[in-house]
Amino acid sequence: MTPLCDRSYRQITGLMYEVCGLSFSESKRPLVSSRLAPRIQRLGLTGYAAYAALITSNDDQGELQVAIDLLTTNETYFFREQAHFDLLERELVATRPPSLAVWSAASSFGDEAYSTAMLLADLQARGHVGADWNILGTDISDRVLRSATQGIYPEDRLRHVSPERLKRHCLRGEGDAEGLVQIKDKLREHVRFGQVNLCQPITGLGPFDVVFLRNVLIYFDPPTKSAVVDRVLTHLRPGGLFFIGTAEGRVPCQTPLQAMAPGAFRKLNA
Repeated sequence: MTPLCDRSYRQITGLMYEVCGLSFSESKRPLVSSRLAPRIQRLGLTGYAAYAALITSNDDQGELQVAIDLLTTNETYFFREQAHFDLLERELVATRPPSLAVWSAASSFGDEAYSTAMLLADLQARGHVGADWNILGTDISDRVLRSATQGIYPEDRLRHVSPERLKRHCLRGEGDAEGLVQIKDKLREHVRFGQVNLCQPITGLGPFDVVFLRNVLIYFDPPTKSAVVDRVLTHLRPGGLFFIGTAEGRVPCQTPLQAMAPGAFRKLNA
């Protein structure tokens, strides 16, 4: 296959920015090329130009969603950035809320949503949280959402989950499923997933007491970051907790926030 040319690269990445705010610099060209090449070959297309023509056409036959899935980075694991879960636990132990609504706004394969569910279930068992709690996980990728709904993971993804917690909330695979674990139904009943494009108006969600928007802002340019953060924060109650990735820097938004720890904030009254 011929290398990804300038024109095709601009077409593909321009569409990604227009549709879902993903910003690809020139340095990302090898990534875009390597992730799309197997798909182009499977479709029997002549190259990147033909693929760009397909996903920009009015009759793309769902291929644009496939391209989004392929170009979205989804590396994650359970209890990533443990300090955020520790902070959340301290806050909930101190306030003992009778109900709680949590939004994992860039949930990927669901590791973050189910990690939070494990924490809340354990806090409920100890009497720190009421039984009325729920978690919504959203993502733009249909592929990862389908996987998240199944709640099946390679055991290594739960390497930071204690053996006791793993036993309480997961089933270990046997035979052909050895090396896999599945989230138990009792925990999954508190978690649901849905498709949301953070770069488009968001309606019908919330309000939430806790919002995770972690490790996704790095893929947006500064104007898009600001718009996404403010759009998401309209669905967080005043006084609610807001988490971004600790490596993502200062929150670019108009919504007033109080910094609590790296990547952790409390929404203030406007």
